[in-house]
Amino acid sequence: MDPAALDRFAADWTKPGEAGLDLGETARIGLAVSGGPDSTALLLLAAAHAPGRVAVATVDHGLRAEAAGEAVAVAALCARLGVPHATLRLTMEAGSAIQARARAARYAALAAWARAEGLVALATAHHLDDQAETLAMRLNRGAGARGLAGMRAVATVPGDPALPLLRPLLGWRRAELAAVVRACGLDAADDPSNRDPRFERVRVRQGLAEADWIDPAGWAMSAQHLDQADAALDWAAQRLFEAGWQGDGAGGTLAVADGLPQALALRLLERVLTALDPAAAPRGAELARWHAALAAGQVATLAGLRGEGRGAHWHFVRVPPHRTG
Repeated sequence: MDPAALDRFAADWTKPGEAGLDLGETARIGLAVSGGPDSTALLLLAAAHAPGRVAVATVDHGLRAEAAGEAVAVAALCARLGVPHATLRLTMEAGSAIQARARAARYAALAAWARAEGLVALATAHHLDDQAETLAMRLNRGAGARGLAGMRAVATVPGDPALPLLRPLLGWRRAELAAVVRACGLDAADDPSNRDPRFERVRVRQGLAEADWIDPAGWAMSAQHLDQADAALDWAAQRLFEAGWQGDGAGGTLAVADGLPQALALRLLERVLTALDPAAAPRGAELARWHAALAAGQVATLAGLRGEGRGAHWHFVRVPPHRTG
């Protein structure tokens, strides 16, 4: 293992602590390893830096015949490195939105495995080029500050908000990770879906590669700046909510400052929804329409909550569900 690469990874591995997430000196962390070059590099680096503190899972979605052999290859590499390995086999059918469905099923399986193994966090091999691709896709969709913040180095596993998700390779380029694998004399798996233009991420990846005027590192840095702006909005919204909300489980009143920017007002409304119904999570256009009605002094209902804008105070009450029959 290249000492410089290992030192660089060691610094990245400690970043969760800098973000306030204390994983402990002996905590065991799970790695999601498909066998491709990115995740294989993550395995090699983590096993060298934190021996005895990582375990690996490979998800076989049941969509490609080659996936079973790739999982066997990862298991063999883990055996060489002295790292525990598990293959998580899923049964999925190809069809519409397959990548989104596969992602949800993959994270659910990985979270269940991590819980069963007593692991304190899950780490994935998302890297700088992935970050740039994510930012480009979200720009195409007209995402706001939260969406454009991209992927965070420390987040939570989708579907399991209590399980930390770590991305220690967000500062690494795809080519750098491939070089780590080659330097160890290994051949990583090749998933043909990574070149299939039917998938949005593949088209974006190809477009970024063809546009030599685009600097993925600059885009990833912009995503970091947007992440800081997103965190600042959350910080301000939380303090405004704590100062201006009075209510209970049935309803309440929110003090709204004159001239409150829409970006903060929307986040305040998110907190109202959560306070009155923890399961409610409307965002985007629905929330924007609700805000527009309240700001105009109208009565409007969203997710079973009726709100009425009355000058500097907006009033909310839970609405009983309609009875049928």
